[in-house]
Amino acid sequence: MRFDILTIFPGMFDSYCNESMVKRARAKKIIDIHIHDIRKFSTERHGKVDAIPYGGGPGMVMTPQPLYDAIMHAKTLNKGPVIYLSPRGKLLTHKKAQKLAQSKKNSKQKPGLILVCGRYEGIDQRVIDLCVDEELSIGKYVLTGGELAALVVLDAVSRFVPDFIGKHESTVEESYSEALGGKKEYPHYTRPALFMNLEVPEVLQSGHHAKIKEWRKNKLT
Repeated sequence: MRFDILTIFPGMFDSYCNESMVKRARAKKIIDIHIHDIRKFSTERHGKVDAIPYGGGPGMVMTPQPLYDAIMHAKTLNKGPVIYLSPRGKLLTHKKAQKLAQSKKNSKQKPGLILVCGRYEGIDQRVIDLCVDEELSIGKYVLTGGELAALVVLDAVSRFVPDFIGKHESTVEESYSEALGGKKEYPHYTRPALFMNLEVPEVLQSGHHAKIKEWRKNKLT
């Protein structure tokens, strides 16, 4: 799956995209991540990408030209939907992440997403009207920019890309999955059986699969 991420702070993605499971998935070409610096598309001096808002008010707004051109460039490389990370957007859920992992126009294309990271007070509405397929939020709060939200979407969606996680079962029975009826997962324990005077529940040590299954079912919330 291909991810194209548009941002004015490309360096924010260096560490995350080159560590752990994401690094391994990139090396195996399971996922493909491309970071685009919006400033490089600006026709203004010094790569300026913001201006004061019409109508007045605090803060600055990202100007349309560099962002529009950056998105148009990304669309030549990625046929997936353009998603703007915004607190006004629909909330990202387990099911939504699963659906986004299959984002493609036909069976011959690789799934893909173009993620747009806003800054300041947001982006010019005309860019949304012209280019954005969907606005997406990761929660009912405001961040200083869309970069962290883009990383959340990248992580949540990548988990559903085939072979990203070694064991497919890991994404089948987990919090919010259909297998658990959309509920939160049961508690997990590992060795040692006794730690700081707290013992692993006896049923989990019993080896009785039916009882363990029932215990886990009763612990769903």
